[in-house]
Amino acid sequence: MTWPEVHALDLASTIALLPVGATEAHGPHLPLSTDVVIGEAMARAGGERLVEAGWEAVVLPPLAYTAAPFAAGFAGTISVRPETVTALLVDIVASLAQLGPKALVICNAHLDPTHVGSICAALERCEATPALTGLKVVFPDITRKPWALRLSDEFKSGACHAGCYEGSIVMAERSDLVRHEVQRELVSNPVSLSRAIRDGKTSFEQAGGERAYFGDPAAATVGEGEQTVHLLGGIVADAVVAALGEAGAGGLGDK
Repeated sequence: MTWPEVHALDLASTIALLPVGATEAHGPHLPLSTDVVIGEAMARAGGERLVEAGWEAVVLPPLAYTAAPFAAGFAGTISVRPETVTALLVDIVASLAQLGPKALVICNAHLDPTHVGSICAALERCEATPALTGLKVVFPDITRKPWALRLSDEFKSGACHAGCYEGSIVMAERSDLVRHEVQRELVSNPVSLSRAIRDGKTSFEQAGGERAYFGDPAAATVGEGEQTVHLLGGIVADAVVAALGEAGAGGLGDK
């Protein structure tokens, strides 16, 4: 969009969606930008649902750099300090608050606990800053209930970094970025990354992901990816309704 196009928006009924990802290793078959691709798909699908419900929706440029300590041992990973991420998110909220949209939705696809903690810290800071409380910030954290329960069995198992869950979405969204021949030859790695984190592991290598993937990459399909993107869009839309207590002019219904 151009600035006059943004100026012409009915900002009082506009939901801004911020895709959030990382630049980090996702196995030998998926791009470093995997989480960004997923975050953008989540934001687009959520925006489409919100437009159907009667709101305006705009997708912001993605946040592609964040804390990624678990993948730090792999080439290409770029990890920044968690406090940098928190400060950047607070600054984005402050700038948007001056424009006046109805709400900002953080569409996050990077599940590293340090990173998620950075988002939560930003939300706490915004809530404690009177000048920023006029903009509602919505964060449907897909690592937690009820949102996590809507996603695939692999996702819920915790063995879902660069596996079937993420690979399917990238195949559906950006198949040109997938190394398909490599993907088909990868054996399943059923180690639960989330359980390894709870056990105190601090890297993919320690957790049992020597090639930076967990789950079953070879099982990924375009069909599963399309279905997952649809589910993520529904999570975004339902989170907005839950946060704002309204469903737009059109209503979400059972879409």
